[in-house]
Amino acid sequence: MKFTLSWLKDHLDTDASLDEILYALTDLGLEVEEVVNPADRLKEFTIAKVLHAEKHPDADKLKVCNVLTDEGESQIVCGAPNAREGITVVLCKPGSYIPGLDITIKVGNIRGVESHGMMASERELELSDEHNGIIELPSGEVGEKFVDWLAANDPSKVDPVIEIAITPNRPDALGVRGVALDLAARGLGTMKPAKTADVSGSYESPIGISIDDDTRENGCHVFAGRLIKGVKNGPSPKWLQDKLEAIGLRPISALVDVTNFFTFDRNRPLHVFDADKVKGDLRVHRAAGGETLVGLDEKEYTFSAGQVVISDDEGVESIGGIMGGLATGCTEETTNVFLEAAVWDHVQIATTGRALKINSDARYRNERGIDPAFNMEALDLATAMIMELCGGEPSNVVTAGEVPDVSRAYKLDTDRVQSLVGMEIPAVQQRKTLEDLGFVLEGDMAQVPSWRPDVLGEADLVEEVARIASLTKLEGKPMPRTQAGVPQPILTPLQKREQIGRRTTAALGYNECVTYSFIDKKSATLFGGGDDATMLENPISSEMSHMRPALLPGLLQAAARNQARGFADMALFEAGAAFHGGEPSEQHLQVSGLLVGRTTGRDVHGESRDVDVFDAKADAEAVLAALGAPAKVQILRGAEGWWHPGRHGKICLGPKKVLGIFGELHPKVLSEMGVKGPAVGFTIFPEEIPLPRKSSATRPALELKDLQAVERDFAFVVDSAVEALTLVNAAAGADKELIEAVRVFDEFTGETAEAQMGEGKKSIAVTVRLQPKDKTLKEKDIEAVAAKIIEKVSKATGGTLRG
Repeated sequence: MKFTLSWLKDHLDTDASLDEILYALTDLGLEVEEVVNPADRLKEFTIAKVLHAEKHPDADKLKVCNVLTDEGESQIVCGAPNAREGITVVLCKPGSYIPGLDITIKVGNIRGVESHGMMASERELELSDEHNGIIELPSGEVGEKFVDWLAANDPSKVDPVIEIAITPNRPDALGVRGVALDLAARGLGTMKPAKTADVSGSYESPIGISIDDDTRENGCHVFAGRLIKGVKNGPSPKWLQDKLEAIGLRPISALVDVTNFFTFDRNRPLHVFDADKVKGDLRVHRAAGGETLVGLDEKEYTFSAGQVVISDDEGVESIGGIMGGLATGCTEETTNVFLEAAVWDHVQIATTGRALKINSDARYRNERGIDPAFNMEALDLATAMIMELCGGEPSNVVTAGEVPDVSRAYKLDTDRVQSLVGMEIPAVQQRKTLEDLGFVLEGDMAQVPSWRPDVLGEADLVEEVARIASLTKLEGKPMPRTQAGVPQPILTPLQKREQIGRRTTAALGYNECVTYSFIDKKSATLFGGGDDATMLENPISSEMSHMRPALLPGLLQAAARNQARGFADMALFEAGAAFHGGEPSEQHLQVSGLLVGRTTGRDVHGESRDVDVFDAKADAEAVLAALGAPAKVQILRGAEGWWHPGRHGKICLGPKKVLGIFGELHPKVLSEMGVKGPAVGFTIFPEEIPLPRKSSATRPALELKDLQAVERDFAFVVDSAVEALTLVNAAAGADKELIEAVRVFDEFTGETAEAQMGEGKKSIAVTVRLQPKDKTLKEKDIEAVAAKIIEKVSKATGGTLRG
């Protein structure tokens, strides 16, 4: 949004400096992007007078001029056709920068004659495109600053141009008056009364208008216009051309320039049709599809079905609210004009504009929102200006549709500024701020002005008050302490466990992955998911169609991508939610790890081996221990089908309380996921770990054992089908108080073992660690425990102590 300082002062009576205005604009949320001040580039130039001019001795088109300056007489060689004795000119001294030429002038020698400076043209000073001769001033004192002369005689030439960035929620600031209103509310001046006009027609408009029924609700709310006959179109007056040129618009004709003026002055796009080129009446309707129009930009547009257009009896003549058609555009020959003002649905404006790739000033404003209540008044104001500049006789206004009712009011709670923003603003000042912005206050209710579509609630009233007061006045203050002592913890036990599980797994050497919560149906099905309950209604892609039933699919996909890039050995983990249903409550926390390939790199000092189920078990037990799981657990079979049936284990507290699962991944699953084995992993369920009966902010006291532990080895002959775990569990249950750990250290199988112990037999050797707590163990105590161990193992496995 661009405007000049003088244009702003057409609406704002202010003595504030340019710097004060620029600071206030940015502070109000209308960020200043650029300021172009012509005075800055003209401050070095002064006024001089040509005392004498004669032909250059060696050039027919050059003249040698004797020029009177503030430093005395100077000789200047000039090629301008109007250089002559007695004229007042603009002098550029040696060392001055010429903006139109992008050079710094120096003392020169032109065809053997020295030249001390130059006399400038308007184009050389970037005042206009005129360059047929040097500037001739009608008045001025020698030595006077040229910029001071312009300020007094032609102020538009030194009028600063301000460009501000407009956020989508502030369409009111797309008009100069809306910007002025903000500055007035800040206290940088007072608003000048808005211009009014009450134009009465003297005849009925021969051009009728209508809106199709299917277009009224979300296409065009109201369409109004009037015929003005007998106008004389031509160049607009200098003041209007200066305003438009300053903000980068090319003046076209008085009729068109009037509509451009209101577009920027009051955020009110208008359109003028050459009435003699309109055939019949004008109708606002939706395109059937396939219609074409050559726009005012001389480009042809083809419409899709449903786009809103304006047509006469012969076809489409305008793109509603975006751009008019070339065929009915106004020219210097226009004598009868139809002036149109409408309120369009901003969504359809945006949709049509994007589809047709048109970025016009009208579209920019109509899609963000204009003041609907100003529609009929704008029609009268524009009519009055056209009659003032071009003459003509207006008809009565013809209207289709109704101006939408956007009236609304919200309660002003003056205490909420303190609670929402943290600023102390007196209630009287709050009310005055809103009234200055155009709000109407009745008691504690604030009626929102029609030009502010962004104010949609009580909090928005607070925002307006704080914005005008300036958020730079907001002071940081410490939060008041509501209670003494140490505050209560804010993390839930499950959040703490997730954090501990993540840190522990990373400390074990795993690299954390963060994968999507949704995966493809094929992968989800492999891990027990993929049903309709977990299917996304609008997936990003076919590879992200279902919520993940487990974390392992994402880790396996990450492993496959790494293997494809040459990384064969890896340790990956993730902590996050998995989903066993489609409802918000049907999700659970998992911590999963994946080991692929070999344990270490091959070198002369180390040895490498394939990862195995015991690596996954050790890491799973380490994570469970960090999460506070009981040390005494059971390892059971019977996990889901994506685990290897004979090389996995469920870590349980009883048959139904599963704390975690570890083991090899099923070869078929690895093949489907494109992972080259070996691959082992684990999944921990932190929610299943029982919470401690007593919670404390401190760690428990360190328990040191001052009695010596005793270890005894046992070797049992059992059937080949007996699992070592069964034997270990039986031995550990012999005396839960004394037995601290049972560990397998040897297994003797094969033909040699069967030759010694019998067919279908094997030997399993374990170490049992006994840790006394209250007294040193004697030999008879140890023998008693050993007997219990042999009895328990024999009963559980049918085995015998190996001789």
